[in-house]
Amino acid sequence: MEEQQLEARRAVEALRAGVPNREAVSVLGSAAPEIEERFRLQLASVEESGPERSGPAGFLLAGNFGAGKSHALEHLQHLALGQRFVTSKVVISKETPLHDPAKLYRAAIGAAVVPGRRGAALTQIAGELDFHSPAYVDFYKWVQQPSAALNQRFAATVFLYERGQRDRELQERIISFWAGDPLQVGEIKRALKQVGEQVTYAFDPIDARALALQRFRFAARLMMAAGYAGWVLLIDEVELIGRYTLNQRARSYAEIARWTGNLKGESYPGIATVLAITSDFEAAVLEARNDREAVPGKLRASPREADHLLAANAERGMRLIGKALKLAPPSQAVIDATYQKVRVLHGQAYGWSPPPVGSAERATSTSMREYVRWWITAWDLRRLYPTYEPDIEVGQIAPDYSVDAELERPGEADGEWASRPDESGRPAGW
Repeated sequence: MEEQQLEARRAVEALRAGVPNREAVSVLGSAAPEIEERFRLQLASVEESGPERSGPAGFLLAGNFGAGKSHALEHLQHLALGQRFVTSKVVISKETPLHDPAKLYRAAIGAAVVPGRRGAALTQIAGELDFHSPAYVDFYKWVQQPSAALNQRFAATVFLYERGQRDRELQERIISFWAGDPLQVGEIKRALKQVGEQVTYAFDPIDARALALQRFRFAARLMMAAGYAGWVLLIDEVELIGRYTLNQRARSYAEIARWTGNLKGESYPGIATVLAITSDFEAAVLEARNDREAVPGKLRASPREADHLLAANAERGMRLIGKALKLAPPSQAVIDATYQKVRVLHGQAYGWSPPPVGSAERATSTSMREYVRWWITAWDLRRLYPTYEPDIEVGQIAPDYSVDAELERPGEADGEWASRPDESGRPAGW
């Protein structure tokens, strides 16, 4: 099978499943110029600010089910890769809850794509470090200074990585630590002793949540030290937080504020974030469930100062949901142009000339996904049964915002990961 036909089939299969891939996005492009422009400005701000300062960190985009949120994120990923940003597309799920920075970090690193490279992202990035380049020298000075506000495990492991070039096993353990795995303090101390230089690091205890957030800052600076423009986080299906219990929703709203650069005193230079959420989340959860008042109200009734801070941060996140950039319904011109593109694509994929077919009913509530799947289904049937006139019915699928108590389980940042002790008697990685 020729490569062009194979790519066309990949694109058709992705569109049929409603899960856009690189080939599908490359063919269809983007129908959200406002969001694309906002994203380009955000990337430019990251590049202009550099590693020392933080520009606007991110924004939310909202759309109805099937409106093209995932397609938009895929398109933004290709734009970012083209400008030498490392990119991570993360789907919020039961395994990757938004409120758990440790699991979010692991998912982001695991999904990270390095421009022009294949394989584990941090392994590729670490392998490209030039210890004599100005970017690396600045990074090394930064990570060794107290002003970096990082646990000294990062300074020690950078020191060891640079000086342990002949110890490939040690370097791999260090990269695994940077990627989110625990690294025992005793192992770091033994490695420092073997290096033989007189260096002293103070390994203060740190909880899993704080360590994960520090890893985000560290990894972004590491990417820039290797010559990349920064790190883009694309977070999809944020609406799953509507199924969390109240406390987890509160923490998730606060994380929205964090990753859009709206937490006072916190910044993540080099990171740009876009979060996608359903358009009806505001009405169905913030208003109908009264989260705007119920969430901060319950937290402020607590005697704990930390809960009062969380209440304020959650309120910021909820306000930002109401300000999300909306994906507009497709215009007739966009529908017609997309129809022609998908028709040509289907012909390339299966080596035939697709005949004209009907379409889903034109309405403001009809999503582009409905149109595309309608056309593909009709052409599939006509290709297999040339005389058949398909009669296709379309059913609406609404997001489920009902609370799922099974999602209320401890994550890494809640103590699950931190419960495994190391040889010092402290939890692993502390």
